[in-house]
Amino acid sequence: MFPMSDFPQDIYTEPQGYSINTLENLGPLTRMAGIWEGQRGLDIKPKADGPKKQVFIERIELQPIDPQTNGPQLFYGLRYHLHITKPDQVKTYHDQVGYWLWEPATGAIVHTLTIPRGMVAMATGKASATANQFECIAKIEDATAGISSNPFLDYAFKTVEYHIMITFLEDGTWSYEQDTVLKIKGQDDLFHHLDTNVLTKIGEPTPNPLALQEAKTPA
Repeated sequence: MFPMSDFPQDIYTEPQGYSINTLENLGPLTRMAGIWEGQRGLDIKPKADGPKKQVFIERIELQPIDPQTNGPQLFYGLRYHLHITKPDQVKTYHDQVGYWLWEPATGAIVHTLTIPRGMVAMATGKASATANQFECIAKIEDATAGISSNPFLDYAFKTVEYHIMITFLEDGTWSYEQDTVLKIKGQDDLFHHLDTNVLTKIGEPTPNPLALQEAKTPA
């Protein structure tokens, strides 16, 4: 996605003069910051006798982190925790943590995810600062936007692609459409494990640590 020829020769010097206020510099991720709840989730998952539909309830908290640098590269981002249950149940149905990152200089979006069943992935995309929709993709063979699973999942339910489309809606909510493409043992065709939901804000984000410190410092 990003040719090495586009990278600077100086790989050590950090950018100067960037803002410490992440909430003002999240670009397309701005409208995701905060605490959200979704009551209309739908999961289509694989079972031995065929695909099964499952409705779910979701809560996701996305909080701003301090600006991150890799030498001259600068990211603003959100740290998130996603927790899903089935209706009227306490037991966790799905748990996920990671980061949403935006690089203003290139418009790159990086989405990382880790789930406690032994799987990690990093999906990437691009969007303008005011985009109303964007998509991030990871593929098993991609060295910089890839997928890694524990040995059993790799053997039985290998994830070969991951797609997530984010759409911001006029009423202030946002939705996602997620497609986790699986190579299931014993099946010739790939299985599309689909998840969708619409998220409504139930809490505001807390400013990132640097911005909080600045606000507490006497003038």
